[in-house]
Parts: sequence; structure tokens; C-alpha cells
Amino acid sequence: MISFEPSEEQKAITKVAHEFAEKEIRPVAAEYDEEERYPEHFIEKAFRAGLTYLYVPEEYGGQGMDFLTACLVNEELSWGCCGFATILGANGLGVTPLLVAGREEQKRKYLCDLTSRPSLAAMALTEPEAGSDAAGVKTGAVLDGDTYVLNGTKCFISNGGIADLTTVYATTDPSKGVRGLSCFLVPKSNPGISGGKKERKMGVRASVTSEVILSDCRVPVEDRLGEEGQGFKIAMITLDKARVNVASGSVGIARAAFEAAVDYARQRVQFGRPIAENQAVQFMLADMSMDIEAGRLLYMKAAWMETQGMPFTREAAYAKTFCSDMAMRVTTDVVQVFGGYGYMRDYPVEKYMRDAKINQIWDGTNQIQRVVMARGILGR
Repeated sequence: MISFEPSEEQKAITKVAHEFAEKEIRPVAAEYDEEERYPEHFIEKAFRAGLTYLYVPEEYGGQGMDFLTACLVNEELSWGCCGFATILGANGLGVTPLLVAGREEQKRKYLCDLTSRPSLAAMALTEPEAGSDAAGVKTGAVLDGDTYVLNGTKCFISNGGIADLTTVYATTDPSKGVRGLSCFLVPKSNPGISGGKKERKMGVRASVTSEVILSDCRVPVEDRLGEEGQGFKIAMITLDKARVNVASGSVGIARAAFEAAVDYARQRVQFGRPIAENQAVQFMLADMSMDIEAGRLLYMKAAWMETQGMPFTREAAYAKTFCSDMAMRVTTDVVQVFGGYGYMRDYPVEKYMRDAKINQIWDGTNQIQRVVMARGILGR
């Protein structure tokens, strides 16, 4: 029998996340967006609320949630503000390679440290010449005795330069392309890692996105994740989960925008009656609601498949693509419902539209997702 009823535990934690988003995020979201400023005390508040490292097992100090529950929480946080949710999402992105490929001693050392305090994690894969094409990674890792020496520059890294731990992808054998990629754990205390240029962004401005610079960064062999050449595999497994998380966040943004449109349509009077009485507006709202429901079901199925240990690469691509395209469509239409007011910063809907756009781009563009889908369909 199929059930769509959340468990009592899921209801409780999503209620906590929703109230946290309502009280701690929404009142200050516009301020941090306007100033493009990182909310210094947010991670401490999220830590106290039990909203950090959601699917890190309890034995390593995490919340021990299954992946589906973590995605439900992310929807609520993104309903509050996608920029704030991105800070915590980047934490998940940063520690997933460790969960996927880490040895027990690596997990004990790094995960237990991160989960014991307010902390940040990051994953550094993207480079100026290596976005969708991971084979273009130029950052090198040269073995020197019992350490690797990493040199290179990463870009567009969420939590970049401020993370307590960064999982860095570098090539140990450039002749092998993606098969030469390896993954390394680099703590903030390593003198060879630093933050570079902080990006000025269209949306998700409360989160830090910056370069990560590796300059003669010496990493012990024991801090390599997996074997040499397994980095690409680790990254792809990580990104499958990240894409479902993006899908859940997209639903959160779309839901927030939709709720604003419904309230506004009921209140806004033109030609002597609320605009909600106009069929043109009603049909727009109906399409939004339908798309949001469809998106939620897609991401929930993909996340459920992950919890069951089933392959979910194609389903992650379905969810990420549909939900992020849907969020862009919904937020654009919400601005239209608001008319001229929707274009102004006095209302939050132009921010929802700006925030939604990145979800079509990061963790694999939606064009790349369609390549993933086609390969799955054709058995390649």
C-alpha cells in the first residue's frame, strides 16, 4: 500500500523548521539580501534548533534523519529564504562525500568535530574552466612523500572561504580526465587554503559564494577520500542527493511566492472587485498550485528512493529540473499577479524570482540534467 502521510516525527520536525523559518529567517531575510551580508549568528541559531547536519548519523553527532525528512525540512527553510537555506544546504553538500566514501576514522575525526558546534562545510569542485565539464578541472594534487600538494582555484563555492571543512576535488592524473579526479578533506586550519573573491549575486545573497584558493596546500594521504581516481564517482553520488535537495528548496520558494500571490489577489481591488475574482488570475493561481504539488511529489519520490537504497540518479534529475523550472515559472507569474508592485522591493516577490533562478543552474544545469535523463532512458 502506498501512503503519502508523513510520520509523526516528520510532522514534528517540519513544524520546528517552519516556525524557525517564520521567526528567525523571514523577519531579516530582506535586510541580508539587500546588504548582501552573511548572517553571522544564523548558524548558531540553527545549531541550537537542531537544524544542522540533518542526515549525518547520530553516532557522529548529527540529527540522524533519513534523507526524505531532511528534504522536507529544507522545503520549509527555503520557504523562509533560499539564501539562508543555502548555508545549511552547503553544509550537507560538504559532508556528503565524507558520508559516501569516508573511512571510520575520517568520519569520527571530522564529522564529530563539525556536529559538536556551530560550523560550516563546503564542497569545492567548480572551477573557471570546469563547470558542467568536470574533466576540465585544473587544480592539481601532486604526491610528495606522505602528503599531497594541492594548487589551483575553485569558484562559485557556497560557504567558500569560511567553511570549517572543505571537500576539495583535484586531479592526481590529468591524463585520465575525470578518472584522474580525487577528493580531499581540507580543514580551515590548513594554511594552504583561503577564500578569494566573494561573488556579487542576483539572488541567494545571504549566503557566501566565493573563490577557494589552494596554494601549496599540503594534505596528508590519510585525508584523501577513497582511492586515487575515485573523486568523480564520489562527486556524482553527492550531486544526486544535492539535486533532490535543490528540488525541495525550489518547492519551498514557489510555495512562498504562491502564498503571497493568493493573499495579494484577495486584497487587491481593481475595477471595483478583488483581482482574485478574475478568471485570468484564478487560472494562474490554479496552475501554480498544481505545479507545486507535482514538484513536491517528484522530489519526495526521489528522496524516498534514496532512503530505500535504490538507484535514483534519473529521478534526482527529474526532480531537480522540473522543480527548479517550475519555481522560476511560478515566481515569474507571481510578479505578474502583483503587477507593478511585484517589480518593487517593497514586496518580497521580486526576491523570490531572483532566488529561484540559481536552482536551474547549480549542481548541474537543467540542460545537463536532460542529458542524464536521456542516458537513463536509452540505457547508456
